[in-house]
Amino acid sequence: MIHSRYAKQRMIEDLSETMVFIGGPRQVGKTTLATTIGTAHYKYFSYLNWDSSEDRRAMLAERFDPQARLLIFDELHKYRRWKQYVKGVYDTQKERFHIMVTGSARLDLYRRGGDSLMGRYHYYRLHPFSLAEILKSTSHPVPSRELTLQRHASAVTHLERLFSFGGFPEPFFKRDLRTLRRWQNERTDRLIKEDIRDLEHLRDLSAMQVLVELMPQKVGALLSLNALREDLQVTHKTIALWMDVLERFYYHFRVYPYATTAVKSLRKQAKAYLWDWSPIADEGARFENLVASHLLKLVHWLHDAEGYTTDLFYLRDIEGREVDFLVTVNRKPWFAVEVKQSDTALHKPLLYFGERLRIPFLYQVVRQPNVDVLQGRVRIVSADTFLSALY
Repeated sequence: MIHSRYAKQRMIEDLSETMVFIGGPRQVGKTTLATTIGTAHYKYFSYLNWDSSEDRRAMLAERFDPQARLLIFDELHKYRRWKQYVKGVYDTQKERFHIMVTGSARLDLYRRGGDSLMGRYHYYRLHPFSLAEILKSTSHPVPSRELTLQRHASAVTHLERLFSFGGFPEPFFKRDLRTLRRWQNERTDRLIKEDIRDLEHLRDLSAMQVLVELMPQKVGALLSLNALREDLQVTHKTIALWMDVLERFYYHFRVYPYATTAVKSLRKQAKAYLWDWSPIADEGARFENLVASHLLKLVHWLHDAEGYTTDLFYLRDIEGREVDFLVTVNRKPWFAVEVKQSDTALHKPLLYFGERLRIPFLYQVVRQPNVDVLQGRVRIVSADTFLSALY
């Protein structure tokens, strides 16, 4: 089943001016999105995969189909000199071809300092399906303004499907637990034994696989590298490297505490969440991860497509008061979110941080449907209504 993705139209617009790079986790739909754009919007396009020996020879020889108007380079990041290669193709043939490059976090890695591709591409991080995308919601957030919350008739049903099967296309649309289990196993094996093995020089991949199996139990809690180091009997340097590698390959993402002089806050300790929340056994942690993923998608979209400086944090002070998430624009608070399974009693730290940090909008999001009440400055609202207002 082909479902039009949220980033498609913006990518088409960008291709008329620059290259488009698409990064994101394995099996999130990067290649499908790129080829869908090629099929629907170009009379001829050429798809070239670095893993194919024939395609690889054609790429290195720059032997492209003269009828093609769009070139799609897939897995090109596995070529050590891929950045120089695509720069050369773009600089010499941009009048003939539009160019898309799809791949893993290696593309994202090269965005930082000294990038010779600067100004030649726009980078999009493709996320799993979210509730707003499934609903094709058009009430998208505007930074620093209040969210437009509206109820959708089918939102509860779609949210429960996302909760059970995750947001990756294959298991979400098949809606079959057996398919989900097999997909989870295969995705993890290929991530470690193919993607990471091919691009990272790591010795003990079996121990890294154990780390992947432990991570669903760590979601939402303060992340202790020392505890993980002890569990796996490796050095602190090794566990820190493994966590960085898994994050680069979009297995998990970390949310850090918001640092400010207005409150005595934690400075460094992160929380970890998974790009695929479906393996998380604890329902409270899985629901929190689902909300975190939706918020990260919003933050990434506003940065990648709209050019805003947006970030996702959590709030916690040295006295133990905590709020699950804070979204900022230009490092200034926009809105805070506390996540609850069913508790509609006001979470008092929301008000405390709201006042101390002057957070414009405060939300307590509950999984329970048909909830929407205002208690002081805090809007306590069902997740199906809140998440429908994101991206």
